[in-house]
Amino acid sequence: MKTEPEAEKRDTLTPNYRRVLLKLSGESFAPSDGYGLDFPTIGWIASRVAKVRAMGVEIAIVVGGGNILRGSEAEQAGMDRASADYMGMLATVINALALRDALEHQDVPTRVQTAISMQEIAEPFIRGRAIRHLEKGRVVIFAAGTGNPYFTTDTPAVLRALEVGAEAILMGKRVDGVFDRDPMIDPEAKLLPDLTYMQVLERELKVMDATAIALCKDYRLPIHVFNLLGEGNMERIVGGESIGTLVHS
Repeated sequence: MKTEPEAEKRDTLTPNYRRVLLKLSGESFAPSDGYGLDFPTIGWIASRVAKVRAMGVEIAIVVGGGNILRGSEAEQAGMDRASADYMGMLATVINALALRDALEHQDVPTRVQTAISMQEIAEPFIRGRAIRHLEKGRVVIFAAGTGNPYFTTDTPAVLRALEVGAEAILMGKRVDGVFDRDPMIDPEAKLLPDLTYMQVLERELKVMDATAIALCKDYRLPIHVFNLLGEGNMERIVGGESIGTLVHS
């Protein structure tokens, strides 16, 4: 007896979540060998988001800007940290606009909202409007962090997830989940499939910054850390499968 093809199985998955927030690092947008924008990869990410949306899931996205500029690195080079962080926020806007274009090429209606006002290219962040977009089936991309320096994009991701009522955070990485050691350095590193918030904080595992993890802990917001480039991973997580690492209470 032949088994059903994997693609058809994913199409029939029943969503485990009604609304999720996808956190994408800036590195997700970059070529594997450097900085900048890799448009085929961005298009591929957009196709996966379109698949999840087709399952009936409402999707918000927070993007980083590390493929263009990191405020902490600019500070180390001698730049004022606040100015460097504002530049990093602008980098997230560039990534958000690139992803919006790729999503719209997939016939996915998309809105970009920014924490810093720039009305000619994006909407200002307004919580009620963002929720209304999601309810209408639009993807909403949040850019420019919180609009304040000295924060990574992890904390804004959790804040936006809580503000719009997301039921989980999906953290797309270039590795398969959270490991006990850096898998890029140590090939013997072991995947940790199940973690509590306290384990992440106590072991100082590189999932999110401590402020973001503490917020997730306070509001019992689960975090799925997974390989963004794995075929079908995002759909399978939303469908209830155990992929990568789950951080929960």
